[in-house]
Amino acid sequence: MLEFLKRPMVVTADINLHVVALTGVGLLSRLWHLTYPRAVVFDELYYGQYISFYMKRIFFVDDSGPPFGHMLLALGGYLGGFDGNFLWNRIGAEYTSNVPVWSLRLLPALAGALSVPMAYQIVSELQYSHCAAMGAALLVLIENALITQSRLMLLESPLIFFNLLAVLSYLKFFNSQKHSPFSLPWWFWLTLTGVACACAVGVKYMGVFTYLLVLGVAAVHAWQLIGDQTLSNVCVFCHLLSRAVALLVIPVVMYLLFFYVHLTLLYRSGPHDQIMSSPFQASLEGGLARITQGQPLEVAFGSQVTLRNVFGKPLPCWLHSHQNAYPMIYENGRGSSHQQQVTCYPFKDVNNWWIVKDPGSHDVAAPLSPHAQEISCYVDYNISMPAQNLWRLDIVNRESDRDSWKTILSEVRFVHVNTSAVLKLSGAHLPDWGFRQLEVVGERLARGHHESMLWNVEEHRYGKGQEQRERELELHAPTRADISRNLSFMARFSELQWRMLTLRTEDTEHKYSSTPLDWLTLDTNIAYWLHPRTSAQIHLVGNVVIWTSASLATAAYVLLFLWYLLRRRRRACDLPEDAWLRWLLAGGLCAGGWALNFLPFFLTEKTLFLYHYLPALTFQVLLLPIVLQHVGDHLCRSQLQRSLFSALVVAWYSSACRTSYTLRPLTYGDRSLSPGDLQALRWRESWDILIRK
Repeated sequence: MLEFLKRPMVVTADINLHVVALTGVGLLSRLWHLTYPRAVVFDELYYGQYISFYMKRIFFVDDSGPPFGHMLLALGGYLGGFDGNFLWNRIGAEYTSNVPVWSLRLLPALAGALSVPMAYQIVSELQYSHCAAMGAALLVLIENALITQSRLMLLESPLIFFNLLAVLSYLKFFNSQKHSPFSLPWWFWLTLTGVACACAVGVKYMGVFTYLLVLGVAAVHAWQLIGDQTLSNVCVFCHLLSRAVALLVIPVVMYLLFFYVHLTLLYRSGPHDQIMSSPFQASLEGGLARITQGQPLEVAFGSQVTLRNVFGKPLPCWLHSHQNAYPMIYENGRGSSHQQQVTCYPFKDVNNWWIVKDPGSHDVAAPLSPHAQEISCYVDYNISMPAQNLWRLDIVNRESDRDSWKTILSEVRFVHVNTSAVLKLSGAHLPDWGFRQLEVVGERLARGHHESMLWNVEEHRYGKGQEQRERELELHAPTRADISRNLSFMARFSELQWRMLTLRTEDTEHKYSSTPLDWLTLDTNIAYWLHPRTSAQIHLVGNVVIWTSASLATAAYVLLFLWYLLRRRRRACDLPEDAWLRWLLAGGLCAGGWALNFLPFFLTEKTLFLYHYLPALTFQVLLLPIVLQHVGDHLCRSQLQRSLFSALVVAWYSSACRTSYTLRPLTYGDRSLSPGDLQALRWRESWDILIRK
């Protein structure tokens, strides 16, 4: 039983020194003088405020992506002891001594550094040569835009890292499938593929493109597996089930986990609360929870309440009325009831308070929505108009007929008894006579239901003093309603996810915004930072040689693929079967990765910047040495042609290195240049190189 103690224990390990060396130079290129500049650089202004929110546990909403990427940046701040106290108000602001700049920039830099050896391993797993794999890694190493983006507190570098990790993990799983299915490494790489895909989506929504890429390739391989007659039905089922769990279930569970951690950390009220529903706001510490603390739960006849529209678009608002009346005659000549205005007001106000019995409606057209009825507060002006202020209350989210109208929790619809119109927020802004407040109308039920017809009580009281106490005793209502216990994680997650997907911030034209076509030709750059006293500056600008070559290689791959496909249709096989399958898989992952991460931007309406192209560029860079090897192996017929082609590749790579070195002052920003030197670096007329006069 103890025989193993009599013999020495020996552990052997295969270490690829090329991977070690590439990791070392990758770390050197990304971590070199990482704290420079010690100032806010471009979008660090944007992400920094969210890091401060995490440090202070303050809730926020960011429509740019799920919270995992923000949490990674915040983790750097936490490890560095950041307390969140810094005013993120302008680019170029000097960081104070309490801001751990190195720690905040560390994780993106590590992600950028590890992308270098991963590029090597991906090309190797695609069964291409060591030279092609080294070429891909070195291109990622020296590409200026990738270096710049990974040395700052930004999310593109982690996104690229998880994109590459997902592809690498799937390739290792696919290759282990050939000789050891269901082995421990097989399970490890399959599971890691799902985890990496979830992390990519969790960093930015753009990660879903790579996730779809992996799912597509996995689906093709699964289809081939189903047709394998050497496998039993049970074995095929186990293969499909394992892939479904790893690539579908695990990413969904992890995505939910990101939000669970996010909502657990951010439990305090913050500046973004107002766009969330009243129950969500009440579940946060402070803010609405502090205002509504101790208020009664059940709403009754005579209750004093504020009513918030559930839909909250275009602005969160509360049902409101003031002493001003509707104009007798509108500008278009239509008449009104000339009763007191009822609107929806996007701010807390004393005129938002209602007693449960008052508002009215009549068969009079609303001011801006003539198909709907006007809502007003009835005032007897001796005009022989009867008061029609009886409303029926429908609780739309009640679980049983016994459920009562509850503060915050109940979503209700008000139906006008006389006309069957439903109280609705139209979303239109009233003219100056309505103080630009939002229009409230009575919409016929026949026109359908919408969240704009739903309201909830936010603040509630029965009255003051003895009246309040007597009403509470009468209704047996609790004096404190713990709303947070009534709102499950899935309810909070669903609402937050919906708000993130539907939130529309105003996209204004930016000086450095660009179009997808500008990215292909590198006709744009972004000035990230300028030294306050010297001409030292940091720009997001790509290596022209690499970008141009990558685009040409992608075009060459597509043309060669179509040529081979047509030839194979004519039963002319120019490539051996194993080379053809390698060519297909490499193109599917690299060219497909480029297309999926690039082409969707032609359909988006948001403001775009050069850094949006970096994930697609990375896939192009992986494809470039693969195309070069293919040309050398299959298109160069003689040894002389191969030698000449190899010499051209060496010369080309030398020019890429030279370009990278020439642009280094704009990449690291650690050297002041003369106006002449800066002008010499302006290789495109459209590049905005900052020259002090």
